[in-house]
Amino acid sequence: MSDEISAAIEAFSKGLPVCLFDSEKREGETDLLFSGQYAQPSTMRQLRQECGGLLFLAIGDEVGELYSLPFLQDLHTHPELTNQYTVLKQLITNDLQYDARSAFTLSINHRDTYTGITDKDRALTTRRFAELTKELLLSQVSLADAQKSLGEEFRTPGHIPVCREAKGGLSVRQGHTELAVGLARLSGTTPVVIGAEMLQSDGDNALSVEDARTWAEQRGIPFLHGIDIINALNNDN
Repeated sequence: MSDEISAAIEAFSKGLPVCLFDSEKREGETDLLFSGQYAQPSTMRQLRQECGGLLFLAIGDEVGELYSLPFLQDLHTHPELTNQYTVLKQLITNDLQYDARSAFTLSINHRDTYTGITDKDRALTTRRFAELTKELLLSQVSLADAQKSLGEEFRTPGHIPVCREAKGGLSVRQGHTELAVGLARLSGTTPVVIGAEMLQSDGDNALSVEDARTWAEQRGIPFLHGIDIINALNNDN
């Protein structure tokens, strides 16, 4: 394992940020990522102020299975829903330029939040979702009990959009969701990762990979390419 990925894994396992560029062949974006279980208001503030893109929560497929979280694309194309809400037929996702499917599932707020949008609120939602998920995965509860526990603490819709890893992970999809979850697995943290895309200061384009690497180097933040995660996971197996 290279020094670069070893440093990134060590930093991520301690709750420190990692920059991750997917690929020129995909979105061509760098995301700033933190382990969800360490999320604090300062985490959200950094993502909000220094990235410019959407704050999102990437979760492993096993987390999606734990709660049976549906992909929004499946909900929005379900015949019963499209017949009842006919606008969904007009808004169908069939023209993504970087992938065949969207990773988005439900959005959430913790029930102890107010609006859910403040740094404090989003940190609570993120951190507690990761903590609860870890507890439930370790206890191997039933689906019904996992969903009940989730509902006791969280509501939807909320201000934390959640993206679910594709079944099969990086072997079938090399998106930021799968890469972020891969980094969590390498670091031994719960597969719940908070992140945001890095944009140019004017917001018109993604920050170039060269500028993103320079930004990371100036702040002592590890910088990885998606292939680094893929190779490291393959070497582990």
